[in-house]
Amino acid sequence: MKADMNGKITNEESRQVTDVTSYKMLINGDWVDAADGRFFESVNPSDGRIWCRVPEATEEDVNRAVIAAHDAFSVGPWASMTPTERGKKLRALGDLLAEYSESLGRTESLDTGKMLKETRWQAQYIAEFFHFFAGCADKVSGETLPIDKPDMFVFTKREPLGVVAAVVPWNSQLFLVAVKIGPALAAGNTVVLKASEHASAAMLEFGKLIEKAGIPPGVVNIVTGHGEPCGRALTGHPLVARVSFTGGPNAARHVLENVKRNFAEVSLELGGKSPFIVFDDANIESAVNASIAGIFGATGQSCVAGSRLYLHESIADNFLEQMITLTNKIVLGNPLTDETQMGPLCTLAQLEHIEREVAYAQEQGGRVLVGGKQPEGLSGLFYEPTIIECPRQDLRIVNTELFGPVLSVQRFKTEDEVLALANDNEHGLAAGIFTKDSARSLRMANCVRAGIVWVNTYRVVSPIAEFGGVKGSGYGRESGFQAIYDYTRPKTIWMNTSDEPMANPFVMR
Repeated sequence: MKADMNGKITNEESRQVTDVTSYKMLINGDWVDAADGRFFESVNPSDGRIWCRVPEATEEDVNRAVIAAHDAFSVGPWASMTPTERGKKLRALGDLLAEYSESLGRTESLDTGKMLKETRWQAQYIAEFFHFFAGCADKVSGETLPIDKPDMFVFTKREPLGVVAAVVPWNSQLFLVAVKIGPALAAGNTVVLKASEHASAAMLEFGKLIEKAGIPPGVVNIVTGHGEPCGRALTGHPLVARVSFTGGPNAARHVLENVKRNFAEVSLELGGKSPFIVFDDANIESAVNASIAGIFGATGQSCVAGSRLYLHESIADNFLEQMITLTNKIVLGNPLTDETQMGPLCTLAQLEHIEREVAYAQEQGGRVLVGGKQPEGLSGLFYEPTIIECPRQDLRIVNTELFGPVLSVQRFKTEDEVLALANDNEHGLAAGIFTKDSARSLRMANCVRAGIVWVNTYRVVSPIAEFGGVKGSGYGRESGFQAIYDYTRPKTIWMNTSDEPMANPFVMR
């Protein structure tokens, strides 16, 4: 097998498959091919077969999409809608997501290898995010200022920014779309969404619901393509006012270079290498279950994966014994079947990266407790759930985001020691703390350098709660009511209430 241009696996047999879905991009309410007719193929990672073709957007396509969004923002029906009317459209979109959750989830599972029971549930749950932002749409307000000048009435109002470029990765894409375009549309902006070149199909299926929800043409546009030229042209376009990016740090650096041309506002969510800390007084059963969910759920392909496990030395052996027992029982296989508990990785590049890092970790002294290889008897991009005990913090695997089902484990003695270990990392997205000591949990939550801290739970989200990172995990926040303000800017309005003429400006008093 070999890698295709999409980073997935192909073989000669897979190229003979004729039952291939051909998708189009959504620009100004129309479904279109790329301007030059080019496309790329997407492979089902669970069996290595091509299953769909997706347009490869050109710079011309991106320009058309941004102009359509700008027109919809400036003069289209979206511009004249009241916030309440916009909210009704978002609520309708949320209802459609719930209604079509089965088919959306199936498409995402085919394209990414994620478990159908997860993608189906996620598609249904993110309807709540659209409902939440629908309710926020007419709750955005300014304020009256107690100004220090007589006869002046001064107030602020919040105005939408304009065209938002939303760039999402392939994992959790429907969720990430909800937390980006939900507040953007509620605030009155328009959107050009760039789907990941690794798995675009679910985004395009989502696009079919836009018209059904009654959202006017051009308000949401979806382009598919690679970073060059599609991502570059979009994030650096002169009509783009804000870029909301989720992805890797290398791509983010390109984004920051691109926005030098248009001075667009930027938010970045760049993944993490999250510490999962278990103290000696923790509920071991609960912590084991949470750790397994945190690292092996979604095959470890989650920005908040709890990939660094720190165990108090007094409970480490018992904890690992229980965890290894459960890990050995995880069923790998077809993500569309109910009995499967963990599916494949999304791309061949991920698999090769993980294999290199696990091998190097062993060279550095790491000890594989379970897993550490591809499973026998399965075709596709599968890798066993893996636990590696690391003798030192400086092993590269402890500080490298693998985006796969690989957990590094270390032992600690004191609270101060584990806090130093947890913060000794360039990332800072999430952290987990398991202890029955409420004072300790608050101390740790306050001192861990992470944007999200879960105590005695892990990997839970809500439309009501903000999330985002610090350090190398980026900046800006998504979800929560405050997110809608990030897609607006304040305008200050001064009104002179006096009937007296203004004083002669050349006569000083």
